[in-house]
Amino acid sequence: MDYVIQAVVSFLASTCFGVIFNAPFRKLLYCGVVGMTSWLIYFVLTELYAFDIIHASFASAMFVGICAHILAKRLRVPMMIFNVSGIIPLVPGGTSYNAMRSLMENDFTMGVQYSARVFMIAGAIAMGIVFAEVFIQVMRKAMTKQKTV
Repeated sequence: MDYVIQAVVSFLASTCFGVIFNAPFRKLLYCGVVGMTSWLIYFVLTELYAFDIIHASFASAMFVGICAHILAKRLRVPMMIFNVSGIIPLVPGGTSYNAMRSLMENDFTMGVQYSARVFMIAGAIAMGIVFAEVFIQVMRKAMTKQKTV
């Protein structure tokens, strides 16, 4: 039951951010599905397989990057539509809030720890999207090379 709730809420959040970022109306379903699936990957990796949140964020962001590339090519829209909607559930908003709250309460050790975690998660998300793009480029070159041989 927990997976269903997680799926529905992440789908709604991703779809709503698609609306905010002016995604075409007919593509909102895809935005929601990419965001929902990325969150479910993150959730399963952290809950079932006890992955670190940084590694799970990287894997989910890499999935988002690959899906965004494939959907953008197939549906003929910019990749950014699916990238933004897909990573929204992965953004560490609660940890960012805790970092700022700790710093405002003069608890600098906890503030620095939370801030470091936020930076590592944000870096993992960015690296996941970049690695997905590199993966797609390598696969494309390998496929064109295979066609010419």
